[in-house]
Amino acid sequence: MGVGVVSVVGTAPAKASVAAEGHQTAYANAVSDPFSDTFADPSVIRGRDGWWYAYATSDPLRAGDAPGAMHMARTKDWSSWEYLGTVFTSANRPAWATARAGLWAPDIRYVAGRYVLYFTVTDTTLNPGDDSAIGAATAPTPSGPWTPAPAPVVPPRPAPGGGFLWTFDPAGFTDVDGQRYLYYGSYFGGLWATRVSADGLTRVGGATQVAIDNRYEGSFVVRHGDWYYLMGSAANCCAGPTTGYSVFAGRSKSPLGPFVDAEGTSLLTSRVGGTIVLTQNGNRFVGAGHHAVVTDSEGRDFIAYHAIDRHHPWLTEPFGINRRPMLLDRLDWVDGWPRTRAGAGPSDTPQPAPSLDSGLGITPTDPAAAGFRGLAAGPVDPVGGDTAVVRGTASTVEPAPAGALHVRLDHQGTEPLRLLLGRDPAVKVTLDPRAGSLTAQVDDGGAVRSSSTALPAVVAGAWRTLTVEATAEGLTAEVTESDLADASARVRVDGAVQPHSAPVRLSSSGARVDNVVVNPAARDASALVPVPQAGALLSTEEFDDPSLAGFTWVRRNPAATVSDGSLNWPVEGKDLVGGGNDAGVLLHDAPGDGDWIAEARTRLDV
Repeated sequence: MGVGVVSVVGTAPAKASVAAEGHQTAYANAVSDPFSDTFADPSVIRGRDGWWYAYATSDPLRAGDAPGAMHMARTKDWSSWEYLGTVFTSANRPAWATARAGLWAPDIRYVAGRYVLYFTVTDTTLNPGDDSAIGAATAPTPSGPWTPAPAPVVPPRPAPGGGFLWTFDPAGFTDVDGQRYLYYGSYFGGLWATRVSADGLTRVGGATQVAIDNRYEGSFVVRHGDWYYLMGSAANCCAGPTTGYSVFAGRSKSPLGPFVDAEGTSLLTSRVGGTIVLTQNGNRFVGAGHHAVVTDSEGRDFIAYHAIDRHHPWLTEPFGINRRPMLLDRLDWVDGWPRTRAGAGPSDTPQPAPSLDSGLGITPTDPAAAGFRGLAAGPVDPVGGDTAVVRGTASTVEPAPAGALHVRLDHQGTEPLRLLLGRDPAVKVTLDPRAGSLTAQVDDGGAVRSSSTALPAVVAGAWRTLTVEATAEGLTAEVTESDLADASARVRVDGAVQPHSAPVRLSSSGARVDNVVVNPAARDASALVPVPQAGALLSTEEFDDPSLAGFTWVRRNPAATVSDGSLNWPVEGKDLVGGGNDAGVLLHDAPGDGDWIAEARTRLDV
């Protein structure tokens, strides 16, 4: 490879556009700093009790600590946290995991009335050698107690030529027909998907490869509109300050693919596709990846992920455990693709936090307490706490504002529930467990538009979440268990639906509800942030001095030479990770304070 001229120029950083945020509080990255030094491979779910629950891999929580068997914590505002301990101890560790096995990369779901946590086991008792597998544990609450399944959901997979494929990084998903899926895999073997049973604990049928090997890990799947998005992380997660870990996406009309990027390139081809979702932007955070996606009470999506502060990259001594705290940022949908802060990437300034609140004076975690007329107090739920019962019709005391609305509530039982919004047009959404249907209807002066779909059954006592959004694009109603962009039933009525101001009404003969919120619907950014542009020239290197004055070798590569105005450096099949690595490294001082771009003219013979 030949490098010609290297120039350093000043730049003005791109600014992320922010929609109106209303009453939200603020947080700052890294969000896990109040209780931990590292919180890698995060998974997040909204609990029935009005808390966000977060889970992380089995690194030490703080420098000097022993590793923990996957960590748990919860928050309401993403600034103040309660650490809840580890998922496993010696008393409940999976019996089929060896004593030396790592327990990595948790993925939390609410499945069939209980919480299911998928995780990686790096070494099992089933075979000699490192034979990774996917395990699962169940619990009645998001904080446990956790009971591991007696066998892997995905067992070790022998690799051609010996050894075992990397069966890492699970991610659950439920489709709109109620079918459940599990995604898993890593660089050695690629990403795969398999159907799983209704309880989420048993594979059903064979597996389908969804991304080529040696490219992605840390998969996460969401449905947005009519598309399924497979997101995965690429590069080395754990290379300290040299990491380039980033998140990419492909989409498909099927949860089993084929997934293609925004250019139409498949995630299964050798020159693999992938549209950038999240990547470093020049601030202190690098290696941003292995993520989860959550949605707040205004319908705004957020991406939770880990990253490395390049100024403090190590939990222990250099080349030891990477310090990978959890970060959080807004996830915008721009031109049909997920983009972190509209392409601006990780934030390191205060940002509006995900909302758990409701407008109209409603107390989400105790809906009968305030904000409604005619809503009766229900029995106390062992997980969610206070609930409400709808008998007849209950109305909000205050009218909902005109325009785009986002309504969310948890529903339990077999009694049908009707939700009515606005007037001119009037919106009615009916969740009917007895008939097994979800129906959305818009009545605009007698012109009725409607859509209906099957509603999968749930086990007795299970909760499910109904989300309704009325916007200028249409009316959408979804039912989900986990509320992780994985609806088990979804209907849509196209055409503008922005009702005039009116109370929100709930009608039933005894349905139980909880976590009721009514808010103006969030707005995504309409365009990507501008790409930073080069400014005034700060310095330049013409490579006309063979001594490379101004540069410093960390490890000299004797094959690298300067001639004819170029630095000629043969490509090395090496890495920059580990104390024993001998890849060549050449440094030059940064230009000082301020933002800058380094540019080089290169020639690569391929």
